[in-house]
Amino acid sequence: MQSTSLPFSRDLVLVGGGHTHALVLRKWAMDPLPGARVTIIDPNATAAYSGMLPGHVAGHYTRAELDIDLVRLSQFAGARFVQGRACAVDRGRGVVQVEGLPDIGYDVLSLDVGITSRMPDLPGFAEYGVPAKPLGPFAQRWAAFRDGSGPAQVVILGGGVAGVELAMAMAHGLRAVGRAPEVTILERDTALTAVGGSAAVKLRAAMRAAGVTLRENCAPVRLHSGAVELEDGSELTAGFVTGAAGAHPYPWLAQSGLTDEAGFVEVDARLRTRDGSIFAVGDCAEMVETPRAKAGVYAVRQAPVLLNNLRATLSGAGGLRPYVPQKDYLKLISLGEKSAQAEKFGIALAGPALWRWKDRIDRKFMAQFDDLPAPEAPDLPWPRAAGAASEDKPLCGGCGSKLGRAVLQSALGETIGDDSAVLDTGGAQQVISTDHLRGFLADPLAMTRIAAVHALGDIWAMGAAPQAALAQITLPRQTPELAERHMAEIMETARAVMGEAGAEIVGGHSTMGAELIVGFTVTGLCERAPITLAGARPGDRLILTKPLGSGVLMAAHMRHAGPGADIAACLARMAQPQGAASELLRGASAMTDVTGFGLAGHLRNICEASGVGARIMLRDIPLLKGALDLSEKGVRSSLYAQNRAGFEDLADDGPAALLFDPQTAGGLLAAIGGDADAICRDLRQAGFEAAVIGEVTDAPGQIEIV
Repeated sequence: MQSTSLPFSRDLVLVGGGHTHALVLRKWAMDPLPGARVTIIDPNATAAYSGMLPGHVAGHYTRAELDIDLVRLSQFAGARFVQGRACAVDRGRGVVQVEGLPDIGYDVLSLDVGITSRMPDLPGFAEYGVPAKPLGPFAQRWAAFRDGSGPAQVVILGGGVAGVELAMAMAHGLRAVGRAPEVTILERDTALTAVGGSAAVKLRAAMRAAGVTLRENCAPVRLHSGAVELEDGSELTAGFVTGAAGAHPYPWLAQSGLTDEAGFVEVDARLRTRDGSIFAVGDCAEMVETPRAKAGVYAVRQAPVLLNNLRATLSGAGGLRPYVPQKDYLKLISLGEKSAQAEKFGIALAGPALWRWKDRIDRKFMAQFDDLPAPEAPDLPWPRAAGAASEDKPLCGGCGSKLGRAVLQSALGETIGDDSAVLDTGGAQQVISTDHLRGFLADPLAMTRIAAVHALGDIWAMGAAPQAALAQITLPRQTPELAERHMAEIMETARAVMGEAGAEIVGGHSTMGAELIVGFTVTGLCERAPITLAGARPGDRLILTKPLGSGVLMAAHMRHAGPGADIAACLARMAQPQGAASELLRGASAMTDVTGFGLAGHLRNICEASGVGARIMLRDIPLLKGALDLSEKGVRSSLYAQNRAGFEDLADDGPAALLFDPQTAGGLLAAIGGDADAICRDLRQAGFEAAVIGEVTDAPGQIEIV
């Protein structure tokens, strides 16, 4: 974790969540370099482990067992995870360009983006083929086909070890779900040239036993929907076509000026490119001095060397180590069923015992990413003031760190008012509100998007159109050079979110402090009377525009728990703007946004201001994926107990517990007197996970859960 005595002074950026980078993050967490800020960029929240892919395809492993959780791993390492697709490296400016996001600056950069088995030269492949790499998208497409119906006809383009292993796994996986497979491998030349003669003979026999057809010296010329056209003019029917032939680098790497003629990034023995601040590892790299085949075993063994050399470069201390790859490596090849073949130095053996050995190796590798210890509470000093105690869990960020409803009411001596103040200037009605969020993510880009949407929520809840914004930013301690880079990323993100909402950032303030805090003061104009908390009428129906559960998911994330895919989905929902939802709800009798007080607290605000009650249909409330499971395991936001207070008459088990979960950038809660079902359909069509969750009653102050 970042030392409290040293500001950030250097940016290390890891592009790609390959095996080497995953291991580097795991080791970095054990011994971080003070002053270094780490960023990892990857399009996906998880990275598939190639060693277990054939077993997953065959049905021996679940998808969860296949994936390295990059979100949890980054949190554990104290790194910021940026979910995005890198598309260029601008060495002159020292930035990585990411699709749809601001440029991310680096001082030291490492590339581990893997390869693709796409076949751009084969007509129709982009439309009808599924490349075997990257692994994550392939696994998703395969699962959909395997669990489908109809003829189970599969064609694999490429008769190397990877294609053969995949073919046998597919045949077994289809049989396991009751489908009769017809699996064919097409190889332009001779299959299995990368293994010794004995190993090739055994693999050919294993293919025949698995019912896989191998056609050598047979080249495809075009893919059609449901068929592969061959060079002799015939067609081979196929419902699933995948490419496992060769390894192709991503085209964007070539523009870096660091690649060979084939497009792979050239590195020396120290895994460093000719640009001394850029490293490359795994399949995307070509070791100029010791060329080797593209195999995961090299990527795994590169990790300690890369970690040492990154630390040496960041610190300027020197001492870079060379990576010396082994001349040959043990090839463990799955045979579809729970059997495997081992080959090294031309010697080949096969059998169930070898599969069990491979299974143990793979599970041991993955266990180091699954078993991430939660952060420990610091030791309490002694002596200490009476009543001072350490929390048994970290203080939540976002709305989970805010003061509770009862505390604010007691301090203010009045009922909680509307989301924004209403100003009447020359007959024009303007609303103004301010809000900020304590950092709950290491990624300032995601934090800024969510904080901006959160601040705009007060404006949208009044039915106003956002107009202008002031930014208030607190950066964690860092050098002026990094602060300039950091602020540029934040402000570009903020301008994009505010601009999309129709507002312009007109100024703001910044400072440095102990942690990242992002806030905005926002104004909006009302074309009609503002929608307030007061105005709800008995018989109105209640619409919620976003699912609940962000508080519990973020609490889990801070403890290195919670599936990364669920965390990423939660962040995406939090960052969803609600301008369109506000417009669809313009006829609401009363409206608010659901934030720190939770659904129950904000609903009570409407009931108290309107002099009404409410009935909630618990089964109709949408929940974020993973939130209920975590809640039932006892995960709670820091603010949960305060939100629960005052609702002792309501249940707090099962889904009911999430009524008190503080939401950051939560949904709009509207009381609707018109056709709520039609409005809800329009909201869902516009991309909101909206639902009618209850109705307003004539029992003042009473909230009932059904």
